[in-house]
Amino acid sequence: MADVLAGADIRGARLTADDYLENFDDLHPPLGAREARVEADRCYYCYDAPCTIACPTSIDIPGFIRRISTGNEIGAAKTIFAENILGGMCARVCPTETLCEEACVRNLSEDRPVQIGLLQRHATDTYLDDPQRHPFTRGASTGRRVAVVGAGPAGLSCAHALARLGHEVTIFEAREKPGGLSEYGIAAYKTTNDFAQREVSFVTSIGGIEIRCGKALGRDMTLAGLRADFDAVFLGMGLAGVNALKAEGEELSGVLDAVDYIAGLRQTEDLASLPIGRRVVVIGGGMTAIDIAVQARRLGAEEVTIAYRRDRDAMKASPYEQEVALTNGVVIREWLQPVRLLGADGQVQAIELARTCSGADGGLVATDEILRFPADQVFKAIGQSFVADPLEGTVPELEGGRIRVDETRRTSLDDVWAGGDCIAGGEDLTVAAVEDGKLAARSIHERLSAVSAAA
Repeated sequence: MADVLAGADIRGARLTADDYLENFDDLHPPLGAREARVEADRCYYCYDAPCTIACPTSIDIPGFIRRISTGNEIGAAKTIFAENILGGMCARVCPTETLCEEACVRNLSEDRPVQIGLLQRHATDTYLDDPQRHPFTRGASTGRRVAVVGAGPAGLSCAHALARLGHEVTIFEAREKPGGLSEYGIAAYKTTNDFAQREVSFVTSIGGIEIRCGKALGRDMTLAGLRADFDAVFLGMGLAGVNALKAEGEELSGVLDAVDYIAGLRQTEDLASLPIGRRVVVIGGGMTAIDIAVQARRLGAEEVTIAYRRDRDAMKASPYEQEVALTNGVVIREWLQPVRLLGADGQVQAIELARTCSGADGGLVATDEILRFPADQVFKAIGQSFVADPLEGTVPELEGGRIRVDETRRTSLDDVWAGGDCIAGGEDLTVAAVEDGKLAARSIHERLSAVSAAA
């Protein structure tokens, strides 16, 4: 017990300045022009392309790859942006290994798909090298005004599509910078060189979009007020709640929300200033769990363990992302769930986890076997929840704790739409949020056009 409850070892500056630069450089270096051309030539340019079908935003993947093969990166990027205006970020963070690349027919003959994500990044990065360039022009003004709550991928996608159609859009963002999870929630080694803000500038350069940061729904304005002041409202507010471990000792210092820590990491200019434990335990099995575990290792943590309540096949993080964790020295332990956190003087120093198994009905069963791990820090990464409080008295119907929408992303309120992580049935993916925004914009435009025609 004395060894397990030794004093906590949490500090910054565990590495050299060069180590931090290397550890938080691009996870996937971009393809050069020749490499991209060679990779593009591997595409079969399928007529009924399964990769396009697998893409939530339905990008014409064979079409943009064919353009790269002929040296037309600008045309390739326009093909991408036509369906996904945040194609640059999606090229960096999409789980392509479970979407377009998993569907690639090259897997049948070579067991290696075309590197669609890297090709998409090559095309979009080439296009964005010129900040004055934009693939679309703003439509003639309709005189209609739409409020968007949240400047994340769903909100930005919706705003851009509405601006293309001639509507005036005001985005209200609670944080000090726009971008949502692209700015605050993605691992730093996936999106470097302030790319999230470059992409925001690109999206809004079409005109007709105003972003007001530091404006939170429920604090600075109400949904009822927005509905009165604007012709339509889109909610892309994400998930504000963090699920609790529900384990004894969760209130101890050193038990942290992974989402908050990643947000702080993304905004710091001095990685050496971030305190990280020598021994870190992460609870969870999704992308956030992988991101915080890998970044903890890259900040200098010596021992990082992910504890997940089921086996690795059940983890939401893809096999590829799990492999990223393993190659970074993270240990993934299966069939464990937390029961108690131990500490001294208010600081966590160990965690006890019960061995679990699958019951006869498929449910999870905790056994009497308890394992104890020393831990200077414990990160909670077991999911987020929707917080309806900011909606106050004007609350759309909910389903499973999130906003219920129809296939057009319209809520139970006839002038309110929603998309992204806050809606029921969402996939919690950047690319899915982009599609939500695009579909909502189309529906909003149809309604506003009908209202105008009837006036």
